[in-house]
Amino acid sequence: MYVRMKKIIWLLLTYKVPAEPSAKRIAIWRRLKSMGAVYLQNGVCVLPRTDDHIRRLKILENDIAQASGESVILETVALDAGQEEKVIARFKAERDEAYAEFIDKCDDFEREVAKEITAAHYSYAELEENDVDLKKLQGWIEKIAKLDFYGAAQAEEARRRLKGCERVLDDYARRVFDARGEDG
Repeated sequence: MYVRMKKIIWLLLTYKVPAEPSAKRIAIWRRLKSMGAVYLQNGVCVLPRTDDHIRRLKILENDIAQASGESVILETVALDAGQEEKVIARFKAERDEAYAEFIDKCDDFEREVAKEITAAHYSYAELEENDVDLKKLQGWIEKIAKLDFYGAAQAEEARRRLKGCERVLDDYARRVFDARGEDG
């Protein structure tokens, strides 16, 4: 028999805002998604209970009221281990989607650098452009990881792929420096 030592406490937000103007409704949705909230259904979402999430939801509660909407924030726990696992699975699935998209962008990055190598296009401008793209990937994975509250399955693969992108760019940089007759 599975015995839980400690229940996970979540913050449950229920809200409704007028359909128009849609920009306000979309802004609320974006803010919740940027916090890592998982929607259980329309206007009902959960987040792990943290002081930061409490603070941000209280601010959002005020914004919902300003948009002529209404909301309630509750602390909640799952009824049993099975229900808790369902919610955790939703969090993991959303992060896995984000990691999968990230991995696709790593593929794009590696193809772009390979194209430059195949064309023997070794310029500082191209190196700088690829460096900017790598920094975007690094920032993106940090954002995903910050919202990966329960350890999504794709996390390790995404980190491994980022390391591969870093190696690809290091190799390309050496080729640019060699082509220009400089030490890297």
